[in-house]
Amino acid sequence: MSLTLYRLEGCPWCELVVDKLEELNVEFESVWVEALHSKRNEVKRVSGQRGVPVLVDEEYGVTMAESAKINEYLEASYA
Repeated sequence: MSLTLYRLEGCPWCELVVDKLEELNVEFESVWVEALHSKRNEVKRVSGQRGVPVLVDEEYGVTMAESAKINEYLEASYA
């Protein structure tokens, strides 16, 4: 799987990205993260910060955060 989305249950910004991925019919893997920022070590390791959502696109070597930017990227790359 080349797309991985780091997300948190109940996160509205994460759901915006999921909605876009589903709209574009793009397959992705979800990595569910801990609610406490201090426990989001895997997110920090891949992105340098602990916030979600974070999208990792292995095929294009892209790692990015912030739902609006992620959705713009998905629209430009996968629409």
